Amino acid sequence: MSPEFIGIIGIVALLVLFLIRVPVSISLIIVGTCGVALIRGWDSAFVQLGTTPFSTASSYSLSVIPLFILMGMFLSYSGFGHDLYRAVDAWIGHVKGGLAITTIGTSAMFSAISGSVNATTATMARIALPEMKKYRYDDELSTSCVAAGGTLGILIPPSVILVLYGILTMEPIGKLLIAGLVPGLLQMALFMIVIYIMVLRNPALAPVTEKKPFKEKVLSLNSVWPFVFLFALSVGGIYFGYFTPTEAGGVGAFGAFLLAIITRRLSWTDFKASLSETTRLTAMIFFILIGADIFSKFLALSRIPVAITKYVSDLALPAMVIMVFILIVYFILGMFLEGIAIYVLTLPVVYPLITMLGFDGIWFGVVMIFVMNMGLLTPPLGLSVYIISGVVKDMPIQRIFKGVIPMLLTIILCLALIVIFPEIVTFLPDLMK
Repeated sequence: MSPEFIGIIGIVALLVLFLIRVPVSISLIIVGTCGVALIRGWDSAFVQLGTTPFSTASSYSLSVIPLFILMGMFLSYSGFGHDLYRAVDAWIGHVKGGLAITTIGTSAMFSAISGSVNATTATMARIALPEMKKYRYDDELSTSCVAAGGTLGILIPPSVILVLYGILTMEPIGKLLIAGLVPGLLQMALFMIVIYIMVLRNPALAPVTEKKPFKEKVLSLNSVWPFVFLFALSVGGIYFGYFTPTEAGGVGAFGAFLLAIITRRLSWTDFKASLSETTRLTAMIFFILIGADIFSKFLALSRIPVAITKYVSDLALPAMVIMVFILIVYFILGMFLEGIAIYVLTLPVVYPLITMLGFDGIWFGVVMIFVMNMGLLTPPLGLSVYIISGVVKDMPIQRIFKGVIPMLLTIILCLALIVIFPEIVTFLPDLMK
């Protein structure tokens, strides 16, 4: 068998393993090792299997991942999320669809610290859904806001997914993190506008709540400053060149720990739970990256990326047409596979093609986030929807999927804007020191 044919078999085998729910990391290691063995022999395969785990896990650039996760866990387990929601509600809760808009705004601020879809969605589901139910908000609107707000968790920095993209593609992580800021804020603003229009057309979706006194609004800001401080410290430090991403993660995690201790909001049980959850998530991500490294080396030996790049370069098609086709394929994959699996499966093939076509690698990293977010809201996978379904047990999941349709269309609109105007993504990274 030719290396290319072995590579195709390997990709098909990997997809099958994903679809039958074999863990992503195990699937990558099995297929990558067996593929190298078929091309180069078992001796080479076992050498790679023995050396890759250490060479990957000992990479300095990977140390940013547990630090950003730890920062988010300290704030999550300290209960700052509840206070943040109350503060945002005090300022904008009285407008049409105020609690729903509050949910989007709070999700954006919380995701700026957690960097995780799962953490943001699960936290906001437990905080926001009972409040909106209390004020008789439409169930579909309520759940769609939480699901949509959760997608901001992998867009607004610090984003663990963008860090993974940087590691897999060798794009500068600092610029990638900053690149997600403006698109994330744009997506947040579009969500809010869509909610306002929906409630304007159908006031029954969201009864108007009482306007809070100005004094109460000002006092509520006491709950917001920890998020603003940590965001300015970590992300601002990266942007202005004071910190590397890893240093920013360390400073942010230590700052979150100090805030939790000073305010006496982190019990010993919560502290242990924060460390345990951080360790679990870090181990899972590192294991996946080890598997991705083994699999990408197998793909390189199969020469599939080179063959595809050459084939596409010979096509007489505009680069943007090829990009649209790639995005459609990613959208379909996102309906069946979770984001990290798609990254490690496709980037070794797609990234060289993207750069060959002349597209900016940092811009494409943010574009991929938008396509992944669409997958989080669409069946049959729809991870964000399933997380919410686990919290709202009395609502059929079909209704939640129906409710997120306007938010899904909003993501598509935002994606179209950054494809047409790539400067939305690139102008901040271009200004970095």
